[in-house]
Amino acid sequence: MDHFQLRDGVLHAEDVPLPTIAEEVGTPVYVYSRATLVRHARVFREALSGLKNPHIAFAVKSNPNLAVLRVLANEGYGADVVSGGELTRALKAGMKAEDIVFSGVGKTHAELQQGLEEGIGQFNIESEEEGYELAAIARRFGKRAACALRVNPDVDARTHEKISTGKRENKFGVPLDRAAEIYAALAKEEGLDMRGIAVHIGSQLGDLEPLETAFGKVGALIAELREAGCSVTHADLGGGLGVPYKAGEEFPPPSEYGAMVARVTQGWDVQLMFEPGRVIAGNAGVLLTRVIRSKRSGNGPPFLVVDAAMNDLTRPAMYGAWHDFEAVEPTGQKAVQHIVGPICETGDTFAMDRECDALAAGDLAVFRTAGAYGATMASSYNSRGFVAEVLVDGDKFAIVADRIAASAIMDAERVPDWLEG
Repeated sequence: MDHFQLRDGVLHAEDVPLPTIAEEVGTPVYVYSRATLVRHARVFREALSGLKNPHIAFAVKSNPNLAVLRVLANEGYGADVVSGGELTRALKAGMKAEDIVFSGVGKTHAELQQGLEEGIGQFNIESEEEGYELAAIARRFGKRAACALRVNPDVDARTHEKISTGKRENKFGVPLDRAAEIYAALAKEEGLDMRGIAVHIGSQLGDLEPLETAFGKVGALIAELREAGCSVTHADLGGGLGVPYKAGEEFPPPSEYGAMVARVTQGWDVQLMFEPGRVIAGNAGVLLTRVIRSKRSGNGPPFLVVDAAMNDLTRPAMYGAWHDFEAVEPTGQKAVQHIVGPICETGDTFAMDRECDALAAGDLAVFRTAGAYGATMASSYNSRGFVAEVLVDGDKFAIVADRIAASAIMDAERVPDWLEG
């Protein structure tokens, strides 16, 4: 459920008509619903209520907006970060350092040091080499870094190949058949507190079976490590739960996921950790856009050119992803249309041959389920600048990220003196 509903023929975000936001902020603009974020955060937590003291860290990469993070911090969520910038954002948003988990396959020396200096709760080590580097930094500063070793269980998540992270050929984690050896070696390093195992096999999963398979392998590894005399007190099971992008799609609810986790992990005697992202933020946002014009090319459906583009919402161009496209003030008429943006790339296409609300120049529309992996993946391609973001709370709203004009981006560029004249 989300809080984007039609009222008197006009799409609202909670109690705010979307045309009001378009009028005051302009388009394109991302619009987030605080009530939806809160509801999803609580539903996910309730799904894990059968577990003892689960740790929930929001995947900041899915939506790093400071206001969104503050909403989740107020709900008691920690942060799963994959860069020093995300770590800085999480702290600025009010998330506690001890509730931050630092994941990511390419942490730099500076980022490892930053995590230590900030006193974060856990590093998810992605390689043996990273573990030794972190140990050396920790020794130099007289600290101990709490760590989990991320394993690659060689499980096909059956999701899009570009967001699958748990197969042997993917870059993430250490091979499962070497995990026990690497864990034991790192546990001997002064400066490291090896305390757990981490796993994450992919994003937008529509089936719990691959997750259950991966978790089963983690459970067997924990037993093997303990038999070898290693201490294991934590298990980070990652995220990956999918959300419906098409009307009528069904995905396993968090409650079903929580029941599976409780069953599979029974007897592990660890603190379980989770990194939800899309399942919290996905349906909590829309991208509000305005139709520039409709044009025809040949005898096929018209091209509906909107002012949002692939630089604002990258998923369709990058993954061939579907986003429901709806009129803000639908008339009830439908039409088959090609929905495209203004960027000079054929790839700047949101949908082809899509039957949707009939629209014309000047009409407002939304791309649904844009609260995760939307603004965070934006670029300034074609010198278009960056889209604004708005957070709605009941009958009020606020701009939570300014529109950044192309001229502001150019202010950071320089022409060297030797090119003048």
